[in-house]
Amino acid sequence: MDRIAVLVVDDEESVRTFLSELLGSSGYQVRCASSGTQALEMLSGGSFDAVLLDVVMPEMSGLEVLRRYRSTGGTAPVIVLSALSGADDAVRALKMGASDYLAKPFGNDELQDVLARALGTRVPERQASAPAPRVVITPAEAAAEARVLISTSPAMRRARALVERIADTDVPVLLLGESGTGKEVIAREIHARSQRHGRPFIKVNCAALPGELLESELFGHERGAFTGATAEKPGKFELADQGTIFLDEIGEMAIRLQAKLLQVLQDEEFFRVGGKKSVRVDSRVVVATNRDLEKEIALGNFREDLYYRLNVVAIRLPPLRERREDVVPLTDHFLKRYGRGFMTNVSELPSEVLHAFSEYEWPGNVRELENMVRRLCVLKDPTLVLDEIHANGRAPASAPSLPTSFGGGDDFIPTPSRHVEEVARVFAAPPTVSSATAGSGVQVLEMPVRGASLTPAPVLDAAPSNAVTPQRYANPFDAPQPPPPPPPAGELSLKDIGKRAAMLAEREAILAMLQRTAWNKRRAAGKLRISYKALLYKIKECGIIDPRASAEF
Repeated sequence: MDRIAVLVVDDEESVRTFLSELLGSSGYQVRCASSGTQALEMLSGGSFDAVLLDVVMPEMSGLEVLRRYRSTGGTAPVIVLSALSGADDAVRALKMGASDYLAKPFGNDELQDVLARALGTRVPERQASAPAPRVVITPAEAAAEARVLISTSPAMRRARALVERIADTDVPVLLLGESGTGKEVIAREIHARSQRHGRPFIKVNCAALPGELLESELFGHERGAFTGATAEKPGKFELADQGTIFLDEIGEMAIRLQAKLLQVLQDEEFFRVGGKKSVRVDSRVVVATNRDLEKEIALGNFREDLYYRLNVVAIRLPPLRERREDVVPLTDHFLKRYGRGFMTNVSELPSEVLHAFSEYEWPGNVRELENMVRRLCVLKDPTLVLDEIHANGRAPASAPSLPTSFGGGDDFIPTPSRHVEEVARVFAAPPTVSSATAGSGVQVLEMPVRGASLTPAPVLDAAPSNAVTPQRYANPFDAPQPPPPPPPAGELSLKDIGKRAAMLAEREAILAMLQRTAWNKRRAAGKLRISYKALLYKIKECGIIDPRASAEF
């Protein structure tokens, strides 16, 4: 496939050089024009997939270049660049056929996102001679994949069905749910399925800016409206005209701005900051929040009339812990997305990792899962990720031991699933009372553990009849370990049996490694590839007793 060609049109050489190097390193084929006349000549004589066009240029402005290019049948996406010297430049450019608008100065991420939206799912192809990057995900591909809604749960299927029903309407949509549940994904899905899909999708995070700056960001300002307003600026609502504006974290918006937003929703017009004439817009409004707006209304932090205006259609997204069937599909999705640049010949994670992921509560929801998979792909060490999960206290404390890499190692101790049947058999029968202590007032519950004899220690003649003294061994490290704590009373579920089996398997592996290292716990932790503190915790949890603490020499 040919490399995606981008034409950069700007009269400043430094800007052309910067964009050429930046886009070239991302895999785009870049050509530059220093004037509008040269740009039109290059556009008429060549084929470009996208155009970055500066508005303010001598002789011929960017808007005039855009008008002439579209009048001749040019169809390539045009992204307008401007330092906002004219208040209506962006709006005029979008109405004249520009695909998007980017205000100077802008960052690399903003530029890549705008190009990704303009190019859709097309992927820039890098030069064969260029060294392969560690991550070969292009901005276009990443943005396309980020919009994919991965879910098999009934709750998310209902949400998707509701999106399909309301996408073509222009009613406001209220997205509710915890942070990281995918509210932005749903908002983009609504826009993509609507008749406005060819127009801009503008996102504004209401929690990222203080009230004064947020008002200017949303509604724009006139020149001289406040200190630093050296030029007129159109707001996000104007840029989203005929498209969709997504207001994230709407619960963080100040009361005063809520009144102005209500006016936009009711009248489809507003005043810029410092403006004297109203501006009319036609924007689809989608809002999201992780707050309980009804409680915020009771506390006086949110306007009740705005709530009812926004709550025409409400879509509540459940947290990931309530749709655990989505964990594995989402994990596979993120593994394909991030794993290709860091791992080779790996299409799935070890079953132990997937099991821990399925049991974890995921307080950060899908966003946390995505970051966890990305971290796993970079570090290539499942134990580090599982230690983090266990440290958060929201996953079973006893997780099977794992290799340091997906390829295993000499000291890798696999999870002995063969113990499940043994544990089930032990649980099926009640614990027995040791005959050596029957009638002595002391009951010892016996539970078999592989690799360790549980024969009760003999009672010495010199001891009282109700005392049990441990037997002395020439090597205290060879002394048998007491059994692990008995299972809880009552019927046990299959999940409880599985946890017990994992605990017994870990106990056996830890005991074996401690005996190999002469009970040097730091060496054992290194061999088992867990932290020293984690080993001490597991020793205590499994009821393992250090024979040096009570041995008599």
